[in-house]
Amino acid sequence: MTIQLSKSPIGLDGVPAAETVLSHVDGQHGELIIAGHRVADLAAASGFGGVTARLWSAATKRSLSEADVRASLAIARQRAFARLPEVLAATGGMSIIDGYRAAIAALRPEPGLDDEATIVGAGPVIAGALVQRARGVPPIAPDPQLSHAADTLRMVRGDTPGAGEVAALDTYLVTVSDHGMNASTFAARVVASTQADLFASITAGYCALTGPLHGGAPEPVLEMLNAIGTRDNIKPWVDAALARGERLMGFGHRIYRVRDPRADVLKGAIERLAGSGADLPFASAVEAYIRQALRQKNPERALDTNVEFFTAILLDALKIPRQAFTPIFAVARAAGWTAHAREQQRTGRLIRPSSAYIGPKP
Repeated sequence: MTIQLSKSPIGLDGVPAAETVLSHVDGQHGELIIAGHRVADLAAASGFGGVTARLWSAATKRSLSEADVRASLAIARQRAFARLPEVLAATGGMSIIDGYRAAIAALRPEPGLDDEATIVGAGPVIAGALVQRARGVPPIAPDPQLSHAADTLRMVRGDTPGAGEVAALDTYLVTVSDHGMNASTFAARVVASTQADLFASITAGYCALTGPLHGGAPEPVLEMLNAIGTRDNIKPWVDAALARGERLMGFGHRIYRVRDPRADVLKGAIERLAGSGADLPFASAVEAYIRQALRQKNPERALDTNVEFFTAILLDALKIPRQAFTPIFAVARAAGWTAHAREQQRTGRLIRPSSAYIGPKP
């Protein structure tokens, strides 16, 4: 019996799953718009509290200021720290990445706080506690007087970060706060479309983020740079890797057909991070040769630099442990996840795509 296959794109490429006012990705022209602003402009003009206020205001149709959001996140960080003993009890024996998943799933509503603030505020507290536990030391209490970026670095690293370091992390948090209908955001919206609560939705989003095809590539970028080692080894190492058919981490994107606009924003943040120890000239030389080699290999559809290449270099320069890269990504993306989940609950319907059956019929 012949089965008629659906002509719909496998993987839902190009299929709108929702209408949103939160962010837009133009893959053909390399443009990312978040809450009505190009990502480079937003990163230059706004901190994480500001972009979170824009996203939540747009999603809920409530007017929230940056001061409102900063105040609620400061309270949420304190509440999350008070609940650390019971939250961390669910993460015994787990890695930092897996422990973060279990801890997020263990969150629950806090009196007087919106659930989105509870979730976003808890993120750096949990990440910091898991990193400190891995070092064999107790967690560091949050400081409500600090910005979200400054307190995140402080709790994760265990020291007082410099102003340049805080600015660099703030740029990163803004830049990756939202990115259209990516896999983790779609997962969060699917769960939210069932009218499940925000905690279930964001747990689903984080689970999708841990996959190597979505948010799991920054650490392998550093492994690649370490393996190359020197400028003289760039060409032979890259040529050999391509000859073996290996994927070069930090290059290529499912949506962007040109350079990921976030890459240049993060590269600029690294350039401004004076004395960080990051070997940006070497990394830039690696990037330049890989882009050239990929264009020669596939001139019709060359793979270009994506956000993960400079994410790895920036987070490493900020002395964030590699095992915490994915949770730190989630600290930022939780702003977008919570906004999308609220928007889906408010305006959407149950997300229930069809499938193309290719099995036998009775």
